[in-house]
Amino acid sequence: MSIRKLAVAAAAGVTVLGMLVVIPSALAGTAGCGKAPTLTSGTRTISSGGQNRTYILRVPDNYDRNKPYKLIFGFHWLNGTAANVASGGYYGLQGLSNNSAILVAPQGIDNGWANTGNRDLTLVDNLTALIEGDLCVDTSQLFALGWSYGGSMSYAVACARPEVFRAVAVLSGANLSGCSPGTQPVAYLGIHGIHDSVLNISQGRSIRDTFVRNNGCTAQSPREPAQGSLTHIVTTYSGCRAGYPVEWAAFDGDHTPEPVDGSTSTSGARTWVGGEIWKFFSQLPSTTPTSPTSLPTVPSSSWPTTEPGACTASYRITGQWQGGFQGEVTVSAGAAALTGWRVGWTFPNGQAITQIWGGRNTGSASAPSILNETYNGSLGAGASTTFGFLGSWTGTNSVPSAATCAAS
Repeated sequence: MSIRKLAVAAAAGVTVLGMLVVIPSALAGTAGCGKAPTLTSGTRTISSGGQNRTYILRVPDNYDRNKPYKLIFGFHWLNGTAANVASGGYYGLQGLSNNSAILVAPQGIDNGWANTGNRDLTLVDNLTALIEGDLCVDTSQLFALGWSYGGSMSYAVACARPEVFRAVAVLSGANLSGCSPGTQPVAYLGIHGIHDSVLNISQGRSIRDTFVRNNGCTAQSPREPAQGSLTHIVTTYSGCRAGYPVEWAAFDGDHTPEPVDGSTSTSGARTWVGGEIWKFFSQLPSTTPTSPTSLPTVPSSSWPTTEPGACTASYRITGQWQGGFQGEVTVSAGAAALTGWRVGWTFPNGQAITQIWGGRNTGSASAPSILNETYNGSLGAGASTTFGFLGSWTGTNSVPSAATCAAS
């Protein structure tokens, strides 16, 4: 029985007991596939980490709810805005993608990406869960890119969410937003000016080399253009694990997202950067390569209700990496409407929730009791909502065998 059939069964009041369903490492599409979307293009707000955060969404023209799309995050620079990214065509990828990608530009706090307490990673997690739950996304085709501080945030995403993001492009970035744990492979494109006066190219080389190591590439010192040549040189590293390429594009220029060969001026219409990024992203197939680290099977289960007919809950792991994972719980009302709900369980192997969205944990990290948020507590008969979380694990990440789901 598929995950979607389990959810339908739960919504219909059918109790499914003792069933484990293995989810493939690369899902064809998300829960939003096949649904009439509620998200539309424009500036929107999401509650994340106790704050209202804004973002700009670009849904493809003639969006097809049965077609899984790429999902691309574009991060702005210091003192830039999401509107700058959107008005610039998401670093040129809006036009190049030709309506094959969903694009999102989040707004950083204080127009930057300090990522204090992982607040910006939490925003990325929340937006990913929201968009995947409403729109049809190919889960093996998530990408991130940005310039300067935005490049640093893209690097942080690569370090922290290697099982979620397929590739990143870092334009003139550095380690400014953190890198934890930064040990797993991600396809990586670095672009940097050889005489960058804001973030020296040595900083770009340093963060690039994180993924040269993680991706198993042969270490080298790529050729870079001479100052005054007004050219760029792209190097593809050799020896990288299959599916995890690393490319380095050095250009004769300063701190700019739009270098132009043969000129010291910049013009987004003539820069080669967007084309290189789109080519790099597009070469990666719509599947997730085998991880070099052996991870447990990613399972799912449907839980019975403790109040007959009140509600049911189903649990699945949507992403997993060594020591961490992302989970999602779907709560479905029974034959009667709910004005509030509470779901609780005990992790069997010492797992612990580290972050949560779409619900409030009034229990402990290892024995959570999740109460609805104000905006998703009311459910009509048979209706569903979800909450998501990040967790830690060691040894085994097995699914809890039982849970409580009750009206509150």
